[in-house]
Amino acid sequence: MEQVRRTSLADQAAGLLLARIRSGEWELGAKLPGETTLAPQLGVGRSTVREAIRQLAGRGVLQSRQGAGVFVTALDAPEDWDLILRRADISAVIEARIAIEGEAAALAAERRTPADLRAMRRALERRREQRAAIEEHVGTDMAFHRSIIAASHNEILAGLFDDFVPRLREAMVEMLRIRGHFGDDADHDAHVWVLDAIVARDADAARALSRAHLRSLQEGLT
Repeated sequence: MEQVRRTSLADQAAGLLLARIRSGEWELGAKLPGETTLAPQLGVGRSTVREAIRQLAGRGVLQSRQGAGVFVTALDAPEDWDLILRRADISAVIEARIAIEGEAAALAAERRTPADLRAMRRALERRREQRAAIEEHVGTDMAFHRSIIAASHNEILAGLFDDFVPRLREAMVEMLRIRGHFGDDADHDAHVWVLDAIVARDADAARALSRAHLRSLQEGLT
């Protein structure tokens, strides 16, 4: 049976366990052998096995159940999300923003609290004030859009956006460099209109205005 080399032990152990799952050694729902069995099979210590299991649990392949053991919950691991985002082109990133932020704006219009409104207004003001450098402008822009998502009170949308932010920031900086201009009055007004719709609890308008603004960015690439 193949054993791991003495470099990046936890990563290699996770890879070998995943290969065995893919090969059909353990079926969906099957319980893995214990650490004392797996460790000598892989040629590593029990702590390395535990780390490998944690890695695969984080990718949705395994699940540790207190007092019961470790079980197979998927027969393969999805491609790493960070790699997908790094490969995505700017247009694809904006399409994803439209899907996430359009619905978040509608939910924010329905669910926003007075504290949410204060946070969004502060973020919009900071965005308006920061127009000197692209990187800083993108940072304040992301903060404003994040405040809208927070006001949606949907943890899934917030989690998607937060996972998305590193590639999103990179893509927006690249896009603004291509366009050669940013932060003008028309751009600011588009954000004000979204916030106004949220204040008015007009979910349809908030969704439409958010999507229209993002589509205008996408069209500016062509």
